[in-house]
Amino acid sequence: MNSWDYQVFWNEAMSQFSNELSEQEFSMWFNIEYDSSTQDSILVRVPSAFYRDQLAKSYQKAIEAKLFELSGKRLTIEFVVVRPDSSGSVPRTAPAPRQETKPAKPQPEPEKPREKHPQLNLAHTFENYIIGENNSFAANAAMAIAANPGTAYNPFLIYGDVGLGKTHLMQAIGNRAWALNPKLKIICVSAENFTNDFIHSIHEKAMSSFKNRYRTVDILLIDDIHFFENKEGSQEELFHTFNALYDGNKQMVFTCDRPASELKNLSDRLRSRFERGLNVDLQPPNYETRYAILKKKVETNNLNIPPEVFDVIARNISTNVRDLEAALVKLNAYADLVGKEITLEVAQQQLKDVFSQTRHGNVTIDHIIRTVSEAYKVSANDLKGKKRTRSIVVPRQIAMYIAREITEYSTTELGLEFGGRDHTTVMHSCQKIDEQLKLDPMLDAKIQKLIQAVRQMSVKS
Repeated sequence: MNSWDYQVFWNEAMSQFSNELSEQEFSMWFNIEYDSSTQDSILVRVPSAFYRDQLAKSYQKAIEAKLFELSGKRLTIEFVVVRPDSSGSVPRTAPAPRQETKPAKPQPEPEKPREKHPQLNLAHTFENYIIGENNSFAANAAMAIAANPGTAYNPFLIYGDVGLGKTHLMQAIGNRAWALNPKLKIICVSAENFTNDFIHSIHEKAMSSFKNRYRTVDILLIDDIHFFENKEGSQEELFHTFNALYDGNKQMVFTCDRPASELKNLSDRLRSRFERGLNVDLQPPNYETRYAILKKKVETNNLNIPPEVFDVIARNISTNVRDLEAALVKLNAYADLVGKEITLEVAQQQLKDVFSQTRHGNVTIDHIIRTVSEAYKVSANDLKGKKRTRSIVVPRQIAMYIAREITEYSTTELGLEFGGRDHTTVMHSCQKIDEQLKLDPMLDAKIQKLIQAVRQMSVKS
């Protein structure tokens, strides 16, 4: 063995990591192969620049420590990006010539697809997706799916409130998979467009063409599946499309504004299929993630906005990414039209109305439901569901009362948030709590304590 051939140590290190890490974590992040060695380093092949950056950030120190433990020598890991072949694995290339000098760090290959996919937005990539505590699980799963579509986490359902990046993450899967293998057949549509396409095919007597188009894809991406509620024909067709793709090990990714279990006007058999794979939820980003999102948007769009403005926006807007972007758009428009630089004072003045409007939005219905459900030892689904036992009805009424007191949602909006109830149900619930408050002073203290807990949760978010 060459004195600089460290492959035996590398193989042993990988073997130990496979035993120490979960199967999911190891398969997701150790899709890497030994390439060659120099006197003080090991060159390792990885499938993408983004994969390289994430691996370096999360695991490089641990790998180097393991190699030192095995070899007794301080070895540095160097990554080289090598495109996977059509099977999704990193190709084995001839080893680089062994040299005594450290090889130059290879340049990463471009991440964008060679040609734009007609249904995908090139701005929706993993490189433009800021990962924080609220979305790290979803993002890591999405990257694993893009690298090996149809092999795991199928189907993949991403759910959460508006503006949290569901569509971005879904399309990032398509863009990454398309970049790695442009021969893949990918369809990305909204549920509404799928339905319209289905109706048009019936009208034109072209169902065979419709079925051939959707049931022979490699990756099917459908946005906003809650649109399928109450549309029995579309549900029936999607059910058969789902079965055909699932049996063929073809990847499916869906987005929704709520968990599949809460899609009440959906057939049981279709709902069960959405729940068959991996379901992940996206939560509102915390302060650090909001700041990083603003910084990335400013850099990407070459805006002249100072960091102290990022801070004031991130602290005052905690609802979703769209609201953060809207604040930047308003400031940029002001700078262009008035010809003034954006300072902290200008930002505070121009966004005072936005900050005022979104402060109540810092407290979400999800915060209220989670706080009340934990206090009363019931599930969030029960508070939104149809059960009418006293142990669930009372917490549900209290949650509605708190939501009416500390948010600016209308009773109609609250009814929709609590499982699609009528606004009169919300009004009745609030009246019941009002009546109980007159009779039970201890209840007021308990509700105030719950409100305080809700506000604390919203601040941490």
